[in-house]
Amino acid sequence: QVQLVESGGGSVQAGGSLRLSCTASGFTFDESIMGWYRQAPGNECELVSSISYDGGIYYADSVKGRFTISQNNAKNTIYLDMNSLNPEDTAVYYCAPTYLPPGGPCRKRAYNFSGQGTQVTVSS
Repeated sequence: QVQLVESGGGSVQAGGSLRLSCTASGFTFDESIMGWYRQAPGNECELVSSISYDGGIYYADSVKGRFTISQNNAKNTIYLDMNSLNPEDTAVYYCAPTYLPPGGPCRKRAYNFSGQGTQVTVSS
């Protein structure tokens, strides 16, 4: 099983910041575009941001200017720096390759990726 393990979530007040990390084992980023996804109760699995090996970056409109994605290929880790958090950012956050089918990243265990996501809770 490939490991993509998320960490760094927590509970913060609105306006606060968190840094999420995703460390890979048995998987390298040089062949995939990696994404941070999130899913709140009752909502679909949403792509928040993605990064390619050569540095191409995408942000969802809802997080532009507040979130920053980065990667450290030497450590096989990608990061999501989240600033100016608001209650709408509350969700479980997952990292996964973007080639998974819709919804797949938020249930990636079905695709032989380990990692349970990390909970982010933002209170008003």
